[in-house]
Amino acid sequence: MLDFINHDKDPETGKVMRKVRSFVLREGRLTAGQRNALDTLWPRFGLERDQGLLNPESVFGRDAPRVLEIGYGMGQSLTQMAAADPDKDFIGIEVHRPGVGALLMEIEQQGLSNLRSYCDDAVEILELCIPDNSLARVQLYFPDPWHKKKHHKRRIVQPAWVALVQRKLQPGGILHMATDWENYAEHMIEVMDAAAGFSNLAGPSAFSPRPSWRPETKFERRGEKLGHGVWDLLFEKRA
Repeated sequence: MLDFINHDKDPETGKVMRKVRSFVLREGRLTAGQRNALDTLWPRFGLERDQGLLNPESVFGRDAPRVLEIGYGMGQSLTQMAAADPDKDFIGIEVHRPGVGALLMEIEQQGLSNLRSYCDDAVEILELCIPDNSLARVQLYFPDPWHKKKHHKRRIVQPAWVALVQRKLQPGGILHMATDWENYAEHMIEVMDAAAGFSNLAGPSAFSPRPSWRPETKFERRGEKLGHGVWDLLFEKRA
């Protein structure tokens, strides 16, 4: 787990090479349950970059439509989606081990056979482990907005990332993003309007209503009561 940290080291000097990432590891304490889940359940439900390109038959025992979520937090909505849609297989990517541990616990408790997780850098997993034209949907919900202008370069939604996602989606596949930061929503629209190979399902430069498959979170409901907005963006990969 978190092998990407070692990959950042120069092979000759051993020094960590600086790399712009969309996240910072601010890992809190693991609960006893999360630690036990990482120790005992990771071999069953965890995926590693060293395994190479994902083979759905060996991982899930079938070749069903696959949904990939980047940055699932503590995993509540992802496990809810997997439980509600057993005909699809779900793959999560999260760098924070408490969230991964919590997800593993839910997979075990709910007996979910259609959900697995990486604990790694999502960009590198997309590049190294996800076959081209293989995903039915990519989900990016409430990513770090990096609201200070000097940090905008850390936002995961950038032209190169969008091009990478476009390559991994199957024709007709959906990129679904959601954010509660209006400035980031505007940035997403700007990047996507300039991206090749996508169609906005809501029309040019428009936002979509929350689709039925994305659960509404407690945080989201609380924000709505306070007058905070949430913006959903759905883009389809053109054939």
